[in-house]
Order: sequence, then C-alpha cells, then structure tokens
Amino acid sequence: MSEETIEEIAPVPADHDQLIAEFSRALGDDLLSIQSNQGDVVARVRPEAWVKAAQVARDELDLEYLSFISVVDWMPAPIPPGTSDSDTSTPTQPSEMTYGVGGGETRFQIFASLQTTMPGRPSSLIVKADLDSEHPLIATWSALYPGADWHEREAMDMYGVTFADHPNPRKIYLPAEFEGHPLRKDFPLLAREVKPWPGLVDVEPMPGAGADD
Repeated sequence: MSEETIEEIAPVPADHDQLIAEFSRALGDDLLSIQSNQGDVVARVRPEAWVKAAQVARDELDLEYLSFISVVDWMPAPIPPGTSDSDTSTPTQPSEMTYGVGGGETRFQIFASLQTTMPGRPSSLIVKADLDSEHPLIATWSALYPGADWHEREAMDMYGVTFADHPNPRKIYLPAEFEGHPLRKDFPLLAREVKPWPGLVDVEPMPGAGADD
C-alpha cells in the first residue's frame, strides 16, 4: 500500500496539528520528537523536562486526565536456557534494542497517556522519555496528576524505576521482601523454587465418580 493511499484512509486529524504546534512551541529544545500516530500524538522529551511536559499538557493544553503511566524495557529478551538460535519453537528475538514511535537511546522508556474532557481542545497525547539503563530515575508527576501515585508505584515494583519526590514510595503489588522486578526482560522467572500453592487441598470425588462407588 502506498503512502498516498494511507494518507487518504487515515489523514492526520486537525486537532493533532494544533496539539503538535502548541506542545512544540511550549517545550522548545526539550522536545526530542513529536508526531501523529494511530490516533494519538506521541512526543518524546528530555528526561529533565518530564515534569515541565506534564505542566504544559495540563495547564496549557487542558489535558487534565491522566489515563496511565507505564514503562517499556527495550532490551531483547534473553534466549531461554536449553534453547539455541536455531530452535524454531522459540520466537525470533532482535539482537539489538528496537525502539517504537519517536525513537530512543536507552534500555528503559517511561510513557504517559493524557486526555482532555473539554470540547474543542486537542484530545490525546502520549509523552515518553528515556530512562537510565542502569539506574532508571525520573521525577514524579503526583503533584500535578494525583492519579500518577499508584501508576508510578506499579512502575517501581515491576521495572525498578525510582520516582524522585514521590510522596509514598511503597510497594503496591509485591510483598515487602520480594527481590527483583518481574517485568524486566532479564528477570529470572525460572530461577525461583517451585512451591505448592498454599490453598491447594484434597478434593473428594463426586458420588458415583470413584471406582469404589
């Protein structure tokens, strides 16, 4: 399918042009990339401008609703033990980090989805930023979007991201003694001892189901 055909089927919405222009003007050199993609505007900003991006989105673009905050680990998934590159039963993995819309430079990226409930305003923006590959750290959005609190705590649990100045940086899903971050690509799922489920009980057969009934 040609690019001309794609543009005829899915033209860039007018509100995307408006959002791109306003966000670009407000962020200036702190904006690394911005484009319309699949119904959203996707913007990648410098990590140090993460809070600035949220403030612009909320106060100048009326994007007052935070849908979610999450993290992507772009590291290629390790080859499972006992398999080889020629094992066709294992899906082929890229050998290098392959980034999504807007590009990237590090292993981890944080991204947030923002919307507005006000008619006549640009309606949807995804903001993303690169995080340090060894010690992912970013400022909290919780002062601007109170709903960011739990989303950020989930990212702490699952990816090991530290949110500077977060008001309540406690685990939200995992036990306090749990070690590691389960959604990282290098988390050793098979390295833990398999234990019986504590709720497992013997179940008696239904009448007529046993051999002696």
